[in-house]
Amino acid sequence: MRNWKSGKMRYWLRTTMSRLFLIFSFSLFYSPTFAQYNTDRLIMIGRSALYYEDYVLSIQYFNQAISAKPYLYEPWFFRGVAKFYLDDFRGAESDCSQAIERNPYVMTIYELRGLCRINQKKFTEAIDDYTHALRFNPDNQSLWHNRILCRINEKDYERGLAEIDTMLTHWSNYARAYSMQAEIYLLQKDTTQAIKSLDKSLDLDPYDAGIWAERAIISLARQKWKEAEGFLTKAIHLQPKNAAYYINRAMARYNQNGLRGAMADYDTALDLDPNNFIGHYNRGLLRAQVGDDNRGIEDFDFVLRLEPNDLMARFNRALLLEQTGDLRAAIQDYTKVIEEFPNFWFGLEHRASCYRRLGNNKLAEADEFRILKAQIDKRYGKQPRLSKRQMRRKSDTDPDKYNQLVMADEQEVEHEYKSDYRGRVQDRKVEMSWQPMFGLSFFVVHNEVHSYIAFDREVDMFNQQSHSYPVHIGCEQPNVDEQQMKRQFAYIDSVSVAIGESKANQQVRPLLLLRAVAYSGIQNFDSAIDDLSTLLQIDSTSVLAYWQRAVCQAKINEFNASQGTNIELKSANVLGDLCEAIKLSPRNPYLYYNRGCLYALRKDYNRALDDFNRAAELDANIPEVYYNRGLVYLYTDRTAEGVSDLSKAGELGLYAVYSVIKKYREK
Repeated sequence: MRNWKSGKMRYWLRTTMSRLFLIFSFSLFYSPTFAQYNTDRLIMIGRSALYYEDYVLSIQYFNQAISAKPYLYEPWFFRGVAKFYLDDFRGAESDCSQAIERNPYVMTIYELRGLCRINQKKFTEAIDDYTHALRFNPDNQSLWHNRILCRINEKDYERGLAEIDTMLTHWSNYARAYSMQAEIYLLQKDTTQAIKSLDKSLDLDPYDAGIWAERAIISLARQKWKEAEGFLTKAIHLQPKNAAYYINRAMARYNQNGLRGAMADYDTALDLDPNNFIGHYNRGLLRAQVGDDNRGIEDFDFVLRLEPNDLMARFNRALLLEQTGDLRAAIQDYTKVIEEFPNFWFGLEHRASCYRRLGNNKLAEADEFRILKAQIDKRYGKQPRLSKRQMRRKSDTDPDKYNQLVMADEQEVEHEYKSDYRGRVQDRKVEMSWQPMFGLSFFVVHNEVHSYIAFDREVDMFNQQSHSYPVHIGCEQPNVDEQQMKRQFAYIDSVSVAIGESKANQQVRPLLLLRAVAYSGIQNFDSAIDDLSTLLQIDSTSVLAYWQRAVCQAKINEFNASQGTNIELKSANVLGDLCEAIKLSPRNPYLYYNRGCLYALRKDYNRALDDFNRAAELDANIPEVYYNRGLVYLYTDRTAEGVSDLSKAGELGLYAVYSVIKKYREK
């Protein structure tokens, strides 16, 4: 009897101490005494969310940090970065200004604010920012580059040329400096000097599509059509997704009577940029010339949806409507043009013809009388063909030029501002990235192409315990919107209260896992790991705890590695957790896959292959297994096997593999 009582007492003490530890840990994190620690952690979690492109979530963490410590510059700056990626340039500029007030000695803040101002066309203010940044880092090539482009936009050509000379004394082989120099010479109408600068730029860097396109602009202006076509062909070879290059090459080809090639270029340009005004307008003219009237009408319909007041497009559509027999619609279009240009005799003539064909002789005679009064001594009744070697500017509204190809008012050079903030964060790491690990989540990513549903017995048993939210398995963590985020925070609060009120470990265990999964969903991996570690102190046989803790630590490691931190020790922790989970659940394919991912990241390809092979044996329908195994084969020069695995991944719905397959098949 005494032994039973002493055992019961020990159990009571152990459970009570565990509960007190949980309550103490939770209150410690929210204690004012540790406010600085909390703020640092909020900033770190926000930066992690920023790294994983969950910008809305990261803003919420930075908001909390700002509320706690409004005098720190970092949360203001990083919130500005998140807003910049969300294209909220005004908000990002404001946050950068707040950060500068708190710490005016950080160069990157001025650089980011400069980019925000450029995107708002505040070039003078951007110049001020780059000038400040150059005081801290005068050898930063990107800052010089962007400030010169701002000078060009402000038409401050003399200072721009002077700064280019300064750049070339430091970086004599910098090709883009010569191309910017050429742009200024073109704007100053000094074509000869512009050509010299562009040729020098191409000598230094013949693989820059933008420079070839700039060279082509000069040739187009000089009506050297064949030369322009050659330059644009090289630009397209280097940058095949730029619609403007095809539009310009179509112009060059048309003026060499290459109608078929010009039509093909317009088709490609409109595939890349379906809303391109010039592409639809000029293709409509070419279709009219070859008798493809109905499709020509479609192009002009589209142009008029983009710009309903474009009278040139309306008149050309009227001609095609008349040609196809839709006389009433043609009259409506002719009338709108004639209202704007009452003495446009060619329009009056065609409207009169439509009236006569409809039997309305009175209105036809009225139009014919106006033509006679205008005393125009040109032949009637013959529609002029599309003028060869003639083009009009888009802003030129002379109705007599209705049948000329249109070109942009100014052949502007597309400025490429240099910055670490351009493009996705992940795009700056590696050309081919591994598919991520499978982990636990409350969210299900729906994909009509990738229809695989992950299942595991341990997870299913956990869900059968009737918890408030079912736990799912996935390797894609969706970005949460504001409403989802609020629900997640509210759920964490409710689970925290339940943990504090629980009287036994049996009640606490599932709650700790659920809160850890919730923390993972809002990128708070440190707090998730804390909960999972506490759970493993209570139950050292929890497969799901080892699994999720490994995934969370791997996420932290990826972020820390991007910041230059050594992660070897923490990587060993991930490996230890995965190995322990595999011992407890040796038939779980996702654990082998995750360990294979870790080995692959460490370039231990033989062990990675063993684990991916085992995962494929246990479940042959996981596309990520084939994708990552395919990459391992490629990295170990087993191209045929690699392409075969990637093809299998694509067959299972992971369509992102096809760009990789194409690359290696070309090799």
